[in-house]
Amino acid sequence: MKALYSIGIYIASFFIRILAVFNTKLKQGVDGRKNTYLQLQNSIKPTDHTFWFHCASLGEYEQGLPVFEALKAKYPNYKVVLTFFSPSGYEVRKNAKIADVVVYLPLDTKANAKKFLDIANPNYTLFVKYEIWPNFLNELKKRQLKAILISAVFRKDQTFFKWYGSYTKSALFAFNHIFTQDKNSKLLLETIDYNTITVSGDTRFDRVNNQLNTDNTVAFIEAFKNNKTCIIFGSTWPEDDKLYLDFINSNTNPNIKFVIAPHNIKPSYITSLKSQLRVETVCYSELNDQLDLSSYSVFILDTIGYLSKVYRYADMAYVGGGAGTTGLHNILEPAVFGIPILIGKNYDKFPEAQRLIDLKGVISVPNATAFNTTLATLITDETLRKNQGNINKNYIDSNKGAVHKIMKYLEA
Repeated sequence: MKALYSIGIYIASFFIRILAVFNTKLKQGVDGRKNTYLQLQNSIKPTDHTFWFHCASLGEYEQGLPVFEALKAKYPNYKVVLTFFSPSGYEVRKNAKIADVVVYLPLDTKANAKKFLDIANPNYTLFVKYEIWPNFLNELKKRQLKAILISAVFRKDQTFFKWYGSYTKSALFAFNHIFTQDKNSKLLLETIDYNTITVSGDTRFDRVNNQLNTDNTVAFIEAFKNNKTCIIFGSTWPEDDKLYLDFINSNTNPNIKFVIAPHNIKPSYITSLKSQLRVETVCYSELNDQLDLSSYSVFILDTIGYLSKVYRYADMAYVGGGAGTTGLHNILEPAVFGIPILIGKNYDKFPEAQRLIDLKGVISVPNATAFNTTLATLITDETLRKNQGNINKNYIDSNKGAVHKIMKYLEA
């Protein structure tokens, strides 16, 4: 299995380089990995004490950030090496203040693992959620370097629990400790005789709860909302657009405002989206001092970095990704502000969505008809809105604390 895995990595590397010629995202990763070792050498000295934080992409970074911040506050003299596998994480957080150097993780070959660890030489390594790279992890274990996995989620259909998954399974044993989000993940790990486990919960609850302690003022959204009822459509895809566009276009209530924050903010997509709206619409990219934002019905947030703050202004929210198959986006970000949430029909891989649906704080709408009916009810029934919002806020409050459990282990 070890040989097959290594061969597979080299084959994948070959095809990635070919496909990168035609794919901008792949090209970013290929070009970025060429600079990894030079960036490390310029930032990390052999005498430095270092933490290595690794995340697959942006979502895992946000998930791990409260732990990263707690460690950095506890050990301010340690340098931080932050790695991403995906360009969608690296490109957004390549200047992250938490890190001394942000680089792409090289592909998982034995040679790359040795070279990377020769330079970074981390005193402690933290991987987030489900990033399991056997060659890197086995090299960590060989060097007796400490590592933990946080906010981990496991499913019985993963290779770790199959007869043919011996090599990937062995990589799990490189972790000194694994912190899982749920008890089922712990039970699965125990079936392969991995036993140094803590069910800590999901660090995302701590992450979103920390949002309440920051300044969430967004002046242009405040001017746009103008004390009216505001509905936010966050991280939406074209499949989500089909649910809500008719509602916006047929709305005749002047006291309702809509903010659309698309996942894809490419100009061509924003132009297409705006052309489908038959009401007064303004984009973030069009902002200037002469605009009276209060006169518009729709605000398109065609930029990044604001959504988690903008949810503060929502009276209710629709979170995208669930109408299609791209994957539901983070429903905890709006939940922390105590508002009702709508999502699409595909959420089975997101336990927090299922739990909040059961609690009746989140509503799944399978089609535009259900969307229209549900949203119309929420708009007219303020008591219902408050009750559903309180359910979501209480859910966040009752599930925070994962960071404390992880830090207690690290400080022992």
